[in-house]
Amino acid sequence: MKRYLIFALVGPFLGGFLLLLTTTYQSGYWAQTSLSEVGKLFVVFFKTLQYSYLFGFLPSLMIGAVDDILIHVRRIGPVLRMLLVGLFAFILASLTYSSRGPDSGVVQFILYGLVGFVPAVVSSWLVHKYVEEPQPAAAPT
Repeated sequence: MKRYLIFALVGPFLGGFLLLLTTTYQSGYWAQTSLSEVGKLFVVFFKTLQYSYLFGFLPSLMIGAVDDILIHVRRIGPVLRMLLVGLFAFILASLTYSSRGPDSGVVQFILYGLVGFVPAVVSSWLVHKYVEEPQPAAAPT
């Protein structure tokens, strides 16, 4: 249960921030910026945080379910599990977001993929670090 709580809290927060950074980069906002413009970015982020959780809650729980499934495979270690979960989230986020807007290409595919990859890997790492993982049961003798 703690696994899903971590994914539900961390995923939409980081994903929403990275999605905001990606869309502002794609729009050309960072070409002429000052310190006050960066302040506006954080104001927008905190004003839209409720929507990040509204739309990011279920995808984060789905990625948490993938992590939960992979933890029961004995041959997959924690680092490989983090990378597999991140790769799965990268592909899903890229397919979901990269076809939006007038631009399409490798840069857009990678930037939107990182919107899914980073929160998934960070959440999986936090789960590995702070949640007790189930131990395999011993065979009865």
